[in-house]
Amino acid sequence: MLRQLHSLPGLLAALLVMVLALSGAVLSVNPALERLDASVPAAGQISVAELAGRVAQHYPGAEQLQRSPSGTLTVYYSENGQAGAARIDPRTGQGIGAYAPADFLPWVKELHRSLLLDTPGRAISGVAALLMLLLSVTGAALLAKRLGGWRQLLRPLRGGFSQRWHAEVGRLVVLGLLLSALSGIYMSAATFGLIADGMQREPEFPQAVDAGPAASVASLAALRATDLNDLRELVYPNPNDSSDVYSLRTAQGDGYVDQATGALLSYQAHDAARRTYELIYQLHTGEGLWWLGLLLGVCALGVPLMSVTGARLWWLRRQAMPRLANNCAAQLADTVILVGSESNSTWGFAKTLHDALHQAGLRVHTAAMNQLASEYRHAQRLFILTATYGDGDAPASARQFLARLAKTRVRPGAGFAVLGFGDRQFPQFCQFAKVTETALLERGWSRLLALETIDRQSTQEFARWGHAVGQLLGQELALVHTATRPRCQSWQLVERVEYGEQVQAPTSVLRFKAAAPAGDVGWLKRMLGANRLSHFEAGDLLGIVPPGSPVPRFYSLASGSRDGVLEICVRKHPNGLCSGFLHDMPLGARMDAFIQPNPDFRPASGKAPVILIGAGTGIGPLAGFIRNNRARHPMHLYWGGRNPASDFLYEPELNDYLADRRLTRLNAAFSRVDDCSYVQDRILGDALQLRRLIEKGAQILVCGSREMAKSVMQALDQVLLPLNLNVLTLKAQGRYREDVY
Repeated sequence: MLRQLHSLPGLLAALLVMVLALSGAVLSVNPALERLDASVPAAGQISVAELAGRVAQHYPGAEQLQRSPSGTLTVYYSENGQAGAARIDPRTGQGIGAYAPADFLPWVKELHRSLLLDTPGRAISGVAALLMLLLSVTGAALLAKRLGGWRQLLRPLRGGFSQRWHAEVGRLVVLGLLLSALSGIYMSAATFGLIADGMQREPEFPQAVDAGPAASVASLAALRATDLNDLRELVYPNPNDSSDVYSLRTAQGDGYVDQATGALLSYQAHDAARRTYELIYQLHTGEGLWWLGLLLGVCALGVPLMSVTGARLWWLRRQAMPRLANNCAAQLADTVILVGSESNSTWGFAKTLHDALHQAGLRVHTAAMNQLASEYRHAQRLFILTATYGDGDAPASARQFLARLAKTRVRPGAGFAVLGFGDRQFPQFCQFAKVTETALLERGWSRLLALETIDRQSTQEFARWGHAVGQLLGQELALVHTATRPRCQSWQLVERVEYGEQVQAPTSVLRFKAAAPAGDVGWLKRMLGANRLSHFEAGDLLGIVPPGSPVPRFYSLASGSRDGVLEICVRKHPNGLCSGFLHDMPLGARMDAFIQPNPDFRPASGKAPVILIGAGTGIGPLAGFIRNNRARHPMHLYWGGRNPASDFLYEPELNDYLADRRLTRLNAAFSRVDDCSYVQDRILGDALQLRRLIEKGAQILVCGSREMAKSVMQALDQVLLPLNLNVLTLKAQGRYREDVY
C-alpha cells in the first residue's frame, strides 16, 4: 500500500511537479544574485530619513523607495516628465545602475505560481504541492522501511542503478522538498482564503492633515525612527498637494507620515497571521535568506532525476511482472493465488495456474504475497506459490506476508494449498514455503492439499501438482508451463588458469570476452559495437544455461565490466552438468549467459574497513572487490583452501594486491597440510584484530558454501561476544552480507 501511495501520484504528477521544481530552482537563484549586488548596512546604522535625504540630492523627483528582502534599494523617480528607476547605494544615495527587471523572471514566477493559467493554475499548483508532500513522506517511509528503520536512514544504499540513485538523491533532498511542499500548501491555502494571511489589515488613511509647508524628508521624526533594514516601501506625497502624506511600509507594520511635521498619523502593526505568512513566504522563496533559497533550489533540481528514475523503476517492475488477463478483483474472486518471488521466475508458474483456473470457469485473483488482503469475502480456496530466499528467508514479494497474515480474518470453509519452489542442493530447500504453511494452519486455515515442492523449476513436477489440483476441483487441469529463456549474450573463453588437480578438486579461473555476433549483423550494429560489454560489477551473478537444461546455474562474478573481461571461478563437481560443461570448454569456445545484478553483495561506499571471508571458489568475487579497491581502503581477507601448493586460488594476484596496498592483510588457512586449519580457525585466532575492525564500523562479506558460512557465523559470534554484538545484529545493520551456495 505504501508503495502504491508513492508511485501512483508520482506517475500522475511527474511532469507537473517537474515544471514547478525547475521553475522554483530558477527563481531560487535570484535572492542570492540580489544579495551579491546589494550593500546592506549594519542594523541601526542608517535610518530611512537619512537614506531619503541622500537620495533627494541625486533624485529630486523621487516618488518611491523600495527595499527588497535581499537588501536591494530601488528609487522610482520622474525627471523632465520622464519616469525612471535606478538601484542606489544606501551609503550615498547615488545610483549604481538603472533598474530594468528582466522579462524572463516574472514569466518564470507566473509559471511557478499558476502555470500561466491564472486562478485555475494556482489551484493546480496547490494540488501539486500536496502531491509533493505525499511523495516526500511516502518516499521517506519507504526508504526507512527498506533500511530497517528511521535511525538507519544514513546507512549505505544498495540496489540497481535507478533504485540506488532514486533513493540516494531522495534522502539528500527530502527535507528541502518537505519544506517547499508545506510552505507551498500554506501559501496556496492563503491565496484562496482558506487561511488568514493578515494582508487585509491596513492602517486607516488620515482624514485631518496639517497643511503646513513640507519639511525636509531627512528631518521627519517618524522616518528618523525607522531603521533602513526594516524598510519595505516609502511612497512620497504628491508635491503639489500639501495635504498628502508619506506611505510607509516596514517589516513590523504600515503607517502614514505627515510631510510637514513628520508625525506618524496612523499605524497598523502586523498581526500574528501576517507575520506567519511573511515567515513562510520567506522560507518558501528564500527572499531575505539567500542561502536557504540556494539549498531549496538544489533540492528542487533532484526532482527531475527522481522522476525519471522513479518512472524507470515502475516500468521495470511492470515489465518483470507477467501480463495477467482476466484478473478478478480480490473481493469478487472465488480463488486467490498469492506469489512469493525474488527474481520473478515464480510469477511465470503463477500465470500458468491463473490462466488454467480461469479457463476452468473460476473467478481468479492473483497478486503478490505482500498484498494479502485482510479479508476475502467470496474466496473458497487460496493457492500460494512461493520461492525461498537465502537461508530460509522470505523472497522480496513476500516479506510482509507473515505480518499481514496475523491481521487477516479467515473465511469459514476456505482452504489453502502451498507450492514451494527451490533447489535441493540447498539445506533450507523451500523453507519459507514450510513456514508459510505452518503459519496458515496456526491462523485457522484448513489445508486442501499437502505441501508440495518444485525442484529447479521442474515443469514435470508442476504438471503433477496441477493434476492434484484438478482432482481437488473435480475436473482435468493441465498445467503446461514453458520457462522463458533469459535474454543471453554470447561470451568467448579467452583465458583459463587451473588449480587443484593434485587434491582432486579441479578448479579453474575462467575469463571471457564478449563475442562478436556470428554472421552478418549489419553495419549499424557493427558501428554501435555489437560485442560491447554489458555493465556489471564484481559480486553480480552470471547465469549460464548449460546444454540439456532449461534452468540457469549462477556463478558469482570476480570482475566488473571496467576490467574488460567476465571472470568466474568454477570447481568441477562430479556429474555436474554446468561445471563439467565449463571445464570442458576449449579456449575460443563460446557460451550464452546473462548477468543478474546482485547489489546486496558488495562493499559499502566509504572509508570503513571491509572484512572479506570465503573458502574455495568463494574467493572469486572477493578478489574482484580487492582488485577494485583503488582508493586503498582497509581490506582484510580470510580465506580457506586445501593445499597451498595446488589450490591457492588467485595467489599471484593477491600478492600483487598486498604489495600495492589494495589488500591490507591476508589470512589463509589450508585443510590438507600439517596444521589442518580452516577459515573459521583463522577468525578465532585473530579475534582481537577483528573486534578492533568491527568497532571502527567494518562491514563483513562472506562468500562460499553454506556449511562454511554457518561455521564462520558461529566463530564470529564468539569473536563479537565481548562487544555485546552478534552476527544477527550486524545483519540488521547491513554490515554482514552473504553470497552462499
